[in-house]
Amino acid sequence: MPFTDESYARRMSDVLPLVEARLRTALGEPDARAAVTFLGTDRVEVLRFPDRDQDGEIVRYATLGMSALPMADPTAVLADPVKGPRAELVISVRAGLADTDKVLRPLAVLAASPQVEGVIVAPGASLDVGEPLWPGAPFTSVLVAEPGGLVEDLELDAPLDPVRFLPLLPMTANEAAWKRVHGAQALQERWLTNGTDLRDPARRSVPLD
Repeated sequence: MPFTDESYARRMSDVLPLVEARLRTALGEPDARAAVTFLGTDRVEVLRFPDRDQDGEIVRYATLGMSALPMADPTAVLADPVKGPRAELVISVRAGLADTDKVLRPLAVLAASPQVEGVIVAPGASLDVGEPLWPGAPFTSVLVAEPGGLVEDLELDAPLDPVRFLPLLPMTANEAAWKRVHGAQALQERWLTNGTDLRDPARRSVPLD
């Protein structure tokens, strides 16, 4: 069956409900949501999911809207409207230690970057919003981690690529600079070796000597 303009439009409208259903299955029911629209881009929503681990309450923020369109190769002359990687972003922080709900706009900015800047967001990449992720945060950038651990990939009908749910790990300025030299894997090994709580919204930089 040919992939007509009509079927393309229908499938695009079908993607986001499936994405939201996958988020709800993995993270539970959101207790808040908000939408941000940037000039020349589609609307991006951010959903807030409360959760707990052995050390207390956690809040997870997930984007909804980034995956409506595939990310295009910035070197391509024409963007493929069908094929290409699709993703949503997820960030997890400990509740009650900072005004992390203000991460809404920076997270939406990052989710809109493939449309605005023509970039492909992939594991190992650094993303910088140029301002604190929330008031008083020691982070302006994040490391894109590997998907699959928190929310499983969402398979879509061919020829659409699956939607990947990419965790974002906040980085201090020193960590971001060190990562540029030594790479993402080396930074993650430092975090692991030092038992860094990456969900602490006020944590200090890991030792990098």
